[in-house]
Parts: sequence; C-alpha cells; structure tokens
Amino acid sequence: MKVAVFSAEAYDRQFLNAANANADHELVYFETLLEPKTASLAHGFPAVCVFVNDNLDPETLKILADQGTKLVALRCTGFNNVDVTAAAQLGIKVVRVSVYSPYSVAEFAIGMILVLNRKFHKAYNRVRDDNFSLNGLMGFDLHGCTVGVIGTGKIGLIFAEIMHGFGCHLLGYDLYPNPHFETMANAHYVDLSDLFTNSDIISLHCPLTPENHYLINTETIAQMKPGVMLINTSRGKLIDTKAAIEGIKSRQIGSLGIDVYEEEDNLFFRDLSDTIIQDDTFQLLQSFPNVVITAHQAFLTRNAISQIASTTIESITDFQQGNALKNEIHPPEKGK
Repeated sequence: MKVAVFSAEAYDRQFLNAANANADHELVYFETLLEPKTASLAHGFPAVCVFVNDNLDPETLKILADQGTKLVALRCTGFNNVDVTAAAQLGIKVVRVSVYSPYSVAEFAIGMILVLNRKFHKAYNRVRDDNFSLNGLMGFDLHGCTVGVIGTGKIGLIFAEIMHGFGCHLLGYDLYPNPHFETMANAHYVDLSDLFTNSDIISLHCPLTPENHYLINTETIAQMKPGVMLINTSRGKLIDTKAAIEGIKSRQIGSLGIDVYEEEDNLFFRDLSDTIIQDDTFQLLQSFPNVVITAHQAFLTRNAISQIASTTIESITDFQQGNALKNEIHPPEKGK
C-alpha cells in the first residue's frame, strides 16, 4: 500500500524501511509537516503516516478524505493533534503507537533533573574554556527530596521507580491511579494542590487533554514551593510559558527543564541555526541560566524508534488486510 510519510527525518526512514522489509509497503517520505497547505502531497495515497506536530484538523482531514486517504497512522502515542471525531465522520481510521519503550522518556526526564541540579552543561563548557572554577555550580542531594509525579502511567511509574532509587519521597497524582505506584516505600497519591505545595521537583507525565491545557499556570505556580524544579517531557501546552517565565523571574520556579514547548510546531525538528527566530517568548525562555530546553528528543532511543516503526508498519498492514486495528483511536462518546 502507498503511504505518505510526513515530518520524515533520517531516523524515520532508517527504522521504517527496516520494519517494512517484509511488509513491502510503498513508503514515500516528505520532510514537510502535514497541514492544509501540504495535504495535496498525499493525493492518491490510501494512508498517511504522521508525527506529533503534524496538523490533522478538520480542514486537513477533509482534503485527505477527498483525495482518497482512508488511514492516518500516528508514529507516536499522543493524538491531541488529530480531530478524531472529524476523521471518523469522514471515514478515516486513526491508529497510534500505544506502547513503546517507556524507559526512553523516563530516563530522559531524570537526565534533565541531573543537568539542572548539578549543572553538567555549564561545567562542561567551562572546562572546555579551561575555566576550572566551581563557583555557581552547587546543587543539592536528590536523596530525601520530595518529587511530585503528575501522571503515573507506564512512563510516570518508571520515572517514579528511578527517583525512588535515589531515595526520594514520591507524591503522585493521576485521574486513574496506578496500583503499582503505592507499592513503593514513601510513595502515595495526593490531591494536585498538595502535590504542588509539597514537592521540591515536579515532573509531568500526562497526555494533553482539554481539561489539563495549561495545567501549569499562574495560579498553580503560586501554590508551589519557592525554588521548585519543574520538568516537562510530555506536551508543551501543559505549561503556560508566559506564566512560567514570570515564575522564573520571581524565583518561584528555581529551574525549568522542558523537552516540549507549546509553540514548538514552528521550531522543532528542523535546523534554524541560520535564521532569526521570531518567537520572542521562546527567545526569552532560552536566555535564563536556570532553564534547559531540548527539542522533543526524549523518545529518541534505538529501542523506542524500532518499536514505533514496527508497530506503525503492523497497523498499516492490518488495515490493508482488513484485520482488526489493535491501536485504533475511537472518537469520544457524546457527553464524555
């Protein structure tokens, strides 16, 4: 089956081609984002394969449907960029990668904590400049800290287990509590306000929904411990960036590590080193010495990408053969 692969990077080609070796689909790669103005590229393709920043709004989906597309295959877990209801109305099936290596993201979040706390990035650059001063590099022991984990699914639970290994106290919050979370010593669920008030470090591991858009905002930041460390490896729009900037300025937020950004669609997954970035909010965020930003790379391990590719190709094959789609996303029921 012909598949138009959008937002395609070199590693996408490598791992999707390997996974497709026996399936023999015709994969055509496009580096551009899928959005209304580029949807015509998928003309004649029964399936499109997309990533987190591709825009599958009703307009894009209508163009795809009119051109004969019947399947949208997300090579990611989150699907907030897809209007699933509109897709269903247009007769387009939507599948995702519901599970891939959760260790990749959990371990990356730990790495961000260590970098922010022990300032590895600053120390590395100093030594390269033959500056061996330790001034300004002091951190704190993670042992004994209280860590708030918002979202205790597969990734959040692994993150919590690693932090438990450091000797941290764990506070969890999840609309659907994970029974494994409280089996760890010094780990228990609390209300969100209690988590904000008592955590030294807060890490976000939840999907983006209409209900938790800007979960981190001016009001919730005010509830946090002064000097809190905030980590986000989930979705950019969980954090109101302008509120976070004010929190950094007031020192309510002591350090911020983000692998996602609410307006990342126009920035991430491309080389903009020779351009002038027009996003003033992002530029201001970059200027703070206690902020570390990476470009949505937490998932990027061989293990995770291999699993994402194999699951994606398997879903495309199941669709082609008329099999049940194990990873299909259904529109929400009315009233829910």
